[in-house]
Amino acid sequence: MATSRGRTDAQFETALRAARLLVGLAVAEAALVVAYLGVADAGVVSARYLAYPFVWTNAAVLAVATVRVPRPDRADPRTLGAVLAAVGYLLALCWAGGLVGTGTGSGLGSVGVFAAVPGWGPLATVSGGAVHLTLVPFKLVGYAGLAVLAYAALARASRGLLGGALGLVTCVSCTGSVLGALLAGVGGSSAVASAAQTGSYDLSTAVFLFAVAALWVGARR
Repeated sequence: MATSRGRTDAQFETALRAARLLVGLAVAEAALVVAYLGVADAGVVSARYLAYPFVWTNAAVLAVATVRVPRPDRADPRTLGAVLAAVGYLLALCWAGGLVGTGTGSGLGSVGVFAAVPGWGPLATVSGGAVHLTLVPFKLVGYAGLAVLAYAALARASRGLLGGALGLVTCVSCTGSVLGALLAGVGGSSAVASAAQTGSYDLSTAVFLFAVAALWVGARR
């Protein structure tokens, strides 16, 4: 009975801490968006596009904050293997999501920073060199969160790899391009392809949340 009550109290404290964190994040994010729109005098095409980055960010932060992430141990091959797998997983997500790619030149290239609505920006790019980088804040946070959760799940049990694999399809750009190409090839209509590209943000966010949930469950077992 005492053990059950202690577990319930711990779960309540975890939920309360997560709720406080979520409220704090939401208030800070709303203030950032209002401040940016006031200064930049930018129009809003759709409110949901303002929300997507914060859905990704908040889900990743809350999931990582509510799991115990084991420290890598040189004496434990499983944790070291989990680190390598998580790093590879993060690189794969960044590659598939369009954050990292091969450049057309040589060397480091030039760095550019561009203003955008919070979450989507500030957008940093590295172009003209051997490697092309497009660093979108919410994607970086989301993919990093998935990698940390994958590490925690893999460090606990090998079956976490299955949940980690789900995250490979959470990138907005690759989902949109594949779906758009398929629909355009079937229907032959640019309007259909454009609609698929727009809907890819909805689809990618849904799959991202599913991947976070799957990895979170694996990390807490």
